[in-house]
Amino acid sequence: MFKRLTVVLLAALALTACDGVDPNSPLGQRKAIFKQMLKTSEDMGGMLRGRLPFDGVKFAEGAVKLDSLAHEPWQHFPQVRDEGDSSARADVWERQARFQDLARQLEGVTGELVTVTRNPSLDATQMKAPMDKVEAACKACHSEFRNH
Repeated sequence: MFKRLTVVLLAALALTACDGVDPNSPLGQRKAIFKQMLKTSEDMGGMLRGRLPFDGVKFAEGAVKLDSLAHEPWQHFPQVRDEGDSSARADVWERQARFQDLARQLEGVTGELVTVTRNPSLDATQMKAPMDKVEAACKACHSEFRNH
């Protein structure tokens, strides 16, 4: 009985491992970056919406991190659609010019956000409009290129 249970358990573990994404693959790399972007923007948005206390220093640090991350995922979209459980639609590869345009727009608005956060006396009301632009840029790309 113990042997049989061990075999079943090992088989289940092996099947679970097969479903994972290789963290070094392009898909794994971009998923990790997008998760970091989401976490960073959620914390920043939480400060602006009162879910978290507003901290100007942390918000500015988040803006710099988000801007840095916004430049990273695009290099992990290979020329040909990769295999795996991707949230990206086939349009990413079929409409590269538009996809790259939206990527540059995101990079631009995260850069603008960093510039605004250089003010030494930040308050949440000053950050709402620039952060709304960042969120709108994310949403625009998701609407066109992401499977929800």
